[in-house]
Amino acid sequence: MARHLLTLQDLTSKEFLSILDLSAAIKRSPGKYAKALAGKSLIMLFQKTSTRTRLSFEVGMTQLGGHAVFVDWKTSNFTLGALQDETRCLARYGDIIMARVNRHEDLVIMAHASSVPVINGLSDAAHPCQALADLLTIKEKLRSLKGRKVAFIGDGNNVCHSLMEGCALAGASFSFAGPKEYWPGDDVVKFAKKSIDVRLTDDPKEAVRGADVVYTDTWVSMGQEAESEKRLQAFMPYQVNEALLKESKALVMHCLPAHRGYEITDGILDSHASVVFDQAENRMHAQKALMLFLLGVKP
Repeated sequence: MARHLLTLQDLTSKEFLSILDLSAAIKRSPGKYAKALAGKSLIMLFQKTSTRTRLSFEVGMTQLGGHAVFVDWKTSNFTLGALQDETRCLARYGDIIMARVNRHEDLVIMAHASSVPVINGLSDAAHPCQALADLLTIKEKLRSLKGRKVAFIGDGNNVCHSLMEGCALAGASFSFAGPKEYWPGDDVVKFAKKSIDVRLTDDPKEAVRGADVVYTDTWVSMGQEAESEKRLQAFMPYQVNEALLKESKALVMHCLPAHRGYEITDGILDSHASVVFDQAENRMHAQKALMLFLLGVKP
């Protein structure tokens, strides 16, 4: 049976950490892996727009010696056929599938139908590839993950969910601050609390106190545009700005694209503490390692 990655809960702690180690090795010596996926094809299915996910997967697959194919959901027969039937066809053409979708339930259907690995490139519930890159970046900058404190400020969304799961697998504590009606899902919190200390609060100053990393994301994700005004009002007190981080030496992270002047100020995003572009680069290295892991390739 194919091994899929729909959320980080699909991995053990040992597997998660081994993927991070492989990511770092690939980043240090990319030439050693230049033919690791020669003759393999990655099919990339997009229902949502993308910059980093598409480019990091496509370039990453090319650098591993393989081939990547872009499929636009809207201009393909995914708009006409049954999802499980279209997925079975993709699995006949490619060795691995990455899908960026609106509904997480669609990924579950795809995984059940596919005979090859399916990777979640983003859904409304999770963004595991982003979290892999995030934890790789933290490990690079701080040398260790276990015992670190990661604070997420804003919306308890898909990025927050996967980051919390990644922290649980890596042994880093997690604090969250946001309006109570936008707190992360109970199932993710329950999973994380089995392994690490998780604190939820509506006070951003409390959440960032003693944090090694402060992370934020957009307040209005794709598909939530109708709620923009309501969300902007609710989240403005949770802006990551100079006042909030006045006494902090934490790394600042954002998965991008950032809405400058809303969830984060220019001064913080462009500060020496910001590692957002290292995160963006590390998407490619982490995803290379993930594809090798799911395909069972050991170069």
